[in-house]
Amino acid sequence: MQVGMTLPVMEPDLWEAGAATLESWARAVDEGAWSSLCWGERMAFDNPHSLTLLGAVAAWTSRVRLTATVVVPQLHDPVSLAKALATGDRLCGGRLSVGLGVGGRDEDYRAAGAPPATRTMAEMAARVAVMKRVWAGERVVESVLPVGPAPVRPGGPELLVGTLGPRTIRSAAAWADGLAGMSLDVDLSEMARLFSLTRSAWACAGRPPPRVTTSFWFALGPVDEARGQIRRHLRHYMNWIPGQHVDALAATAGFAGSVADLRDLLGRIEDLGCDEVQLIPTDSAVEQVHRLTDLR
Repeated sequence: MQVGMTLPVMEPDLWEAGAATLESWARAVDEGAWSSLCWGERMAFDNPHSLTLLGAVAAWTSRVRLTATVVVPQLHDPVSLAKALATGDRLCGGRLSVGLGVGGRDEDYRAAGAPPATRTMAEMAARVAVMKRVWAGERVVESVLPVGPAPVRPGGPELLVGTLGPRTIRSAAAWADGLAGMSLDVDLSEMARLFSLTRSAWACAGRPPPRVTTSFWFALGPVDEARGQIRRHLRHYMNWIPGQHVDALAATAGFAGSVADLRDLLGRIEDLGCDEVQLIPTDSAVEQVHRLTDLR
């Protein structure tokens, strides 16, 4: 099983050092034993724009897979999104992987000028179909030449569906290459169920076996201190949810503990047949990356 690391793009102090925090994280991950460098998308928030960040991390790295997850197609024009992702794929030499989901916040739709009524799996699938036509070199708009460039991988970069629900997984089996999972409380039995459902859905659709990934928040240190760090992170990130509900979630969300305990947890997830775990930091200190260098 591979282990990826997520950039601290949702931290409140991200911009205090300008772009230096993001660059130091990207270079540390690329120089380490990590399999991927990941980042998420929000619109009504102070995080970097996902597609702009793709260009930067393509320049800062040379080895790791670059995983933009989860991108919400409904927040973008599909032709422009296809061009941006293909450009990013070219810039990083074909290392791009893209998680796609419908998102969970109306405010992000409003910020992008996107009707909340488009927040459906059917609309997402329709936009993916347009993107794949662009990547295939079809003329999807009236123009002298097709919209380019072509991505490095024929047919486009790897697409993973970001979801917690079975209906979405079954729907995405027609077009996705696998699962970009997210575990709120690192429930191994729920992970196993989701992985099994994904493999079954892909088999029923006559598709090649899917790549199954999952992700969760983490904080290192004594459990009480680590839990406090997760709580602070979630209070900032989950700003659309009443504070008391966030605090209740933070009591069990993600992983809090020692490096040894995290290593043991990853071993148990590997036993479930997971292809990759993507760790999500709850603090912006790059020392966390270095502390976990010998995680595998």
